[in-house]
Amino acid sequence: MSYTFDHKQLDALEEVLQQGLIDLGVHCVVLIDMSGNIIVNLDNGRMKHDVYSLAALAAGNFGAVSTMAKIIGEDEFSLLFHKGKKENIHFSKVMKDFLLVTIFGKDVSLGFLRLKVTEAVEEIKKILQSQQ
Repeated sequence: MSYTFDHKQLDALEEVLQQGLIDLGVHCVVLIDMSGNIIVNLDNGRMKHDVYSLAALAAGNFGAVSTMAKIIGEDEFSLLFHKGKKENIHFSKVMKDFLLVTIFGKDVSLGFLRLKVTEAVEEIKKILQSQQ
């Protein structure tokens, strides 16, 4: 399925991600398609990451892990998490066509983040489905 976004939808997506994640302490959040194209990119104003490379690598990583899931008899793994010394990264699938990539530090617990990502994903789905 091909998606095109108007300004109203992009503004709504940005608002959900800003209020639901960035305002709660997340450093960076990027909504991408499964090809690695950035739909929405927000951060706390202090990030210096190359989000274009990150988006491409995140899509490839998620694709590779999805293939591993199939090898062991799972349809997919709907989320991934990588823990670092200073920052962590969380990937969550949004419908079948999108991936939400969230970068956060030690000041945000994984459990709290997962709850807030789940809430944000539900809102994103509503916005994306409204265009169909």
